[in-house]
Amino acid sequence: MKRRNFIAGLGTVTVFAGYWARAAQAQQPDAIPVIGFLSSRSADEAKSFVAMFHQGLAETGYVPGRNVRIEHLWADGQYQLLPALAAELVARKVTVLLAAGGPPSALAAKAATSSIPIVFSGASDAIGIGLVSSFSRPGGNITGMSLFSITLAGKRLQLLRELIPSGNAFAYLINPANPSAQLELGEAAKVAAAIGVRLEVVKASTEGELETAFADLAAMKIAGVIVAGEPFFDSRREMIVALASARAIPASYGWRENVIAGGLMSYGTSLTNSYREAGKYVGRILKGEKPADLPVVQPTKFELAINLKTARTLGLTVPSTLLTSADEIVE
Repeated sequence: MKRRNFIAGLGTVTVFAGYWARAAQAQQPDAIPVIGFLSSRSADEAKSFVAMFHQGLAETGYVPGRNVRIEHLWADGQYQLLPALAAELVARKVTVLLAAGGPPSALAAKAATSSIPIVFSGASDAIGIGLVSSFSRPGGNITGMSLFSITLAGKRLQLLRELIPSGNAFAYLINPANPSAQLELGEAAKVAAAIGVRLEVVKASTEGELETAFADLAAMKIAGVIVAGEPFFDSRREMIVALASARAIPASYGWRENVIAGGLMSYGTSLTNSYREAGKYVGRILKGEKPADLPVVQPTKFELAINLKTARTLGLTVPSTLLTSADEIVE
């Protein structure tokens, strides 16, 4: 074979090799999608919620480790870390962002990207805090689950007053670092005025401030305290329940998980169901739907939970009206 023909043949082989390589690449399945899981909560406290998120994903056909990957970043209640954590997930070019743990993580995610789809696992007054423009047509790249914590703030005060009818002064514990704190407090203040009780405000954003807050509450002439349902407090659930118990302060919470941990009572929506629904939305987006077309999910069921053992320890008799309306009673 002449050298010129041999070289020409090599060129032909190279061309065909490149063609078949590109063809084979085109036939390969798409790269596995990646979910960026941004949370203001702590990993240990949120294990059951993560499991429910996985369940929601599975209902749409996605199983972590099989056809989707999840990258978790946790703020552990330190909201100031969230913007940097959100930016890190955006830099990793995740396919979808789950903003878990209320308004702080949702707002951080929204500020970090206007192109990557975002699903928030739970936020109160998503319109009021600027997450979406409409519940039915969120617009932009974000949608998610509403928890109604702001709307329910007054109801929690009413229920605590029903449990302690002689009380004429109560307190509300908030985290001022949470964007929805003042909105929640405003709703509680309206109800306090309507039922004729005094409402004191106590604030805490760190563990040290929580200890100080409960020491202050013990010194106040209050009948009980409503603890705002928010991620930093959730990440310190055991600590807060223990502080209330040590000071013998009747406390009402936003989630049943607090009552299971020994808290007195709670009234609110289901956090676990919120994470399951968020998983389903993430799965739908991975299949091609747009956040702008997925309405914000609003809860229809609200749960009252009461811990009778804690009530007895505090010397409280739970009225029959509360017992019959409770969805869960812990003995």
